[in-house]
This record gives sequence, structure tokens and C-alpha cells, in this order.
Amino acid sequence: MRIDVFSIFPDYFSSPLDASLLGRARADGLLDVRVHDPRSFTTDRHRSVDDTPYGGGAGMVMAPGPLWDVVEAVTPLRPLLLLAPSGRRFDQAVARELAALPGFSLLCGRYEGVDQRVADHLCDGELTVGDYVLAGGEAAAMVVIDAVARLLPGVMGNAASAADESFTDGLLEYPQYTRPAEFRGWEVPEVLLSGDHARMARWRRAQALRRTLARRPDLLADRPLTPAEEDLLHEFPDGAVPD
Repeated sequence: MRIDVFSIFPDYFSSPLDASLLGRARADGLLDVRVHDPRSFTTDRHRSVDDTPYGGGAGMVMAPGPLWDVVEAVTPLRPLLLLAPSGRRFDQAVARELAALPGFSLLCGRYEGVDQRVADHLCDGELTVGDYVLAGGEAAAMVVIDAVARLLPGVMGNAASAADESFTDGLLEYPQYTRPAEFRGWEVPEVLLSGDHARMARWRRAQALRRTLARRPDLLADRPLTPAEEDLLHEFPDGAVPD
């Protein structure tokens, strides 16, 4: 997969793109992330990429010229998505949509935002990673890249890991435990030590349901529990969600 990123702070991406899964995916040729700096397409000695807003107001606005010039020079893979608070909410479903593409591109806003003509006529859409304000789109871009890249075939060492994670089927993930079986008085649930894989699978599903109902009931707001799910909750009535 190829991902083009447009940012006036290209060094922001150096360390995270070289680390962990992303670094290995790039080294293995599974992920090609190219970061482009609009300042390289400015003509004044200050390398200006912003200007004061028409109509007045606080802050500065990213000018259309350098952004248009760098995008036209690069000819990035589409869609080109602007990271902005007004965009479509990025979630696991959107991550899967993007992971199914051969590539896409991200434009990182800064200051008070970008000239609206960039959003309307240069970009193909907008994404937001949450209802809060960031200093710029770089952090949001890394969230999108990380979430999408781990869904690509071969990126994760165990392909089954992505299938069991939170939000994959509309639920939070069940709680996980490892050795030792007892730690400071807290014990691993007996079912996980039983060797009964079918029962463990039912317990994990019940725990995922309980955790989602307790912590993110909004995820289940649009669908009632199925009879099978109700049976699971009755089968494991002591499934308290750990703090």
C-alpha cells in the first residue's frame, strides 16, 4: 500500500514510521509512506504557507497555492483526505475501507485550517479522529496510518490478532491474561486454565458483551442482543468487568 502524506512538518513522521509494526512493514515492502512538504513549493524567502484570513479573525490560514502545487507535482493516490474537525469520523469500519484500497493520501491542516477551496476542490473528502482539537493534522495522520497498516495482509505476525480486537465485530475486546496464574492475590479466571477451548470461546464472547455493555453501550444502541448472546450472559453470570 502507498500512502502519501502532505505536511509542513515532515520530520514529525520519522520516528513512528520507523518503529514497531510500521517500521517492519516498510522494510518488508508492504507499506510505502511518502511524506511531502508544501514549503518546498513556495517562492518567497520565508517559505510562507499561510496568510491572514479574509474577513479578519485570529490566527492564520494555510494558503491554497503551496498545497495545490505540491499535490499536482506528486500526483498522489486518491482519495486525498483532509484531516479536519469537520470530517467523517474515523473508526474501525473506515480503517477497513481504506485498507482495501491500493493506497490513499492525507493532507495535514495547521493553524486555523486550510483555505476552503482546498477542501472543496483539491481534496476528495475529510476525516476526523475525534471531537477535540489538535495542533495540526500530523497526529491524526499517524492514527490513520497505524490503524490501516495493521489490517494489511502480512503486517501483523498473527493474522488472527486483528480479528479478535476491539471494534472488529462491534464489541470491545475481552480481557486478556498471561502468566503467572496468581499475582498479588488476583487469579486468572478458571475457565482460561481449563483447556476447554469451546468454553473459553463462549466465556470470551460473554466478557466482550459485558465489557461493551458496561463501558461503551453506545456500540450496542442500534441492535438488541441476540438470543444466543443473552444465553451467553446467563451461562457466565459472574463475568464482572475488571477495573
